[in-house]
Amino acid sequence: MARIPVFTIAILLFFIASFQASSATSKPTGLSMKLIRRDLLFPGNLTTFQRIRRLVQLSVRAQNFDSFLSRNQSEDNVLVRLPIGRVPESYAYVVEFKIGSQFHSCEPCIQCYPQKVPIYDSRTSTSYSKLPCTHELCQGENNRFRCYNNECVYNIQYGATSRRNSPRTKGVASFEAFQFPVDTIHTTVINDMIFGCSNDNPNIDFANGQISGILGLSRGPDGLASQLVKRDIIENRFSYCLVPFHDVLRQPTILRFGDHIPLPVGNLQYTDFILYPGRNHYYVELLDISVGFQKKGFESIPGMFELRQDGLGGSLIDSGTVVSTIDENTIGRNAYKEVMAEFQAYYDKKNFRRKVGQVEEKFELCYYNKAGFRDFVTMTLHFEGGDYFIDGKYMHYFADEEEEGEGYFCVALFKSSKTILGAWQQQNMRIIYDMKGGGFQWITETCANDHFP
Repeated sequence: MARIPVFTIAILLFFIASFQASSATSKPTGLSMKLIRRDLLFPGNLTTFQRIRRLVQLSVRAQNFDSFLSRNQSEDNVLVRLPIGRVPESYAYVVEFKIGSQFHSCEPCIQCYPQKVPIYDSRTSTSYSKLPCTHELCQGENNRFRCYNNECVYNIQYGATSRRNSPRTKGVASFEAFQFPVDTIHTTVINDMIFGCSNDNPNIDFANGQISGILGLSRGPDGLASQLVKRDIIENRFSYCLVPFHDVLRQPTILRFGDHIPLPVGNLQYTDFILYPGRNHYYVELLDISVGFQKKGFESIPGMFELRQDGLGGSLIDSGTVVSTIDENTIGRNAYKEVMAEFQAYYDKKNFRRKVGQVEEKFELCYYNKAGFRDFVTMTLHFEGGDYFIDGKYMHYFADEEEEGEGYFCVALFKSSKTILGAWQQQNMRIIYDMKGGGFQWITETCANDHFP
């Protein structure tokens, strides 16, 4: 039986496809997909600690890429440098689905990254067609693609143009049938979904060849949720609940859309999304940050965490970023430096022994363990309208002492040019992106209970 291709989840990026397919039936009021943690794809008999370390190291790689968008109309097509330009292999979660009408092993590809599943070939799919140059996404001020030689094309580079061997993908914007598994027997097929049919992918290499592309969940018109909303298939919202990384994940959790999102029990908090022109990411208004019960007082500087004119700054939500980041270039004060100083003061006061030198995971502030200590300090992000409380066990990275000799823990934060709430600080939290007006919503939940029957 043919294997189902898997796709990385990218909250900020649009979908790049090069994989397999099939057919099927039925119109849903919502949609659910298996959400598989990326570390489960690693081969061999790795321990939990080894899997988590590898996942964090992927996140570290992503910090080396800069964050702004520019367009440069070249002779062949449009060059787009993606905001939050992470390397494609750095994503933490994958999903399974298929595209097209046939199974074939050939492909029209100049540079294809290795895949264990047969590579999708648009030439053999009866449900495939190209996006015409007259399409609204290929012309006008808000175009996502560019017409060249009568084809609607794209040329995407991840990270800095000055960086040698930056990952890049080129191809043709296209329509295709997407097949989503409902359960082990049934599927749902949605025709004429817009996707990027990539035929040239230099310097892209997903782990172990088990990933076939990127599924985009941005606010943009080519994002999956936006397309499903336009067809009245779902309401304009999606949700997930991330099982703690240290827990044994016995079953995949669920990426839910529309009416498939369960009604949260308890005090659901929210903050509105901020819409910036030309930006399709999930920006929110961050006012202040507390470490433990110590509020930093950043709200005394208006606009400290706002998106700046150079494209840097801003506060956003992104499960594609594994470990959260704090902007070190905030206006007036260095938010990252001050937050880390609070963590250091807390553990220094408790006489923890600092781990000197850079750890393999590249965290800045680490200490050796103390037997029986559980009072790890918390952090709260004070958004406009609600406080996002992060339990101490999800604010830290724990290195297994059996693996490392003398165990240690680190504050799980990286410095960056943006403030990003990443997957590590979203563990055991029901997260809802509600574009109908509900904004970013959250409530604590035991995420291991959110799985298919």
